[in-house]
Amino acid sequence: MKNKRLQLARVACDMSQAQLAEAVGVTRQTVGLIESGKYNPTLKLCLAICHALGKTLDELFWEESLQQHKGVEEP
Repeated sequence: MKNKRLQLARVACDMSQAQLAEAVGVTRQTVGLIESGKYNPTLKLCLAICHALGKTLDELFWEESLQQHKGVEEP
């Protein structure tokens, strides 16, 4: 599943994939694969991305379908 929230947060911070990748210590291709849903990052990488973008894990990586399944609504 594509991670549109990650892409939107990155763009809102005026960062390219390459800039985010450098900030968290991975390649640009890794960031692209995460955004396209073709790579599941480690928790450590998720936390680094959240820190770099000023977001929480819930804001960037919590699946909406899980929230709806559990009866939790997004604000």
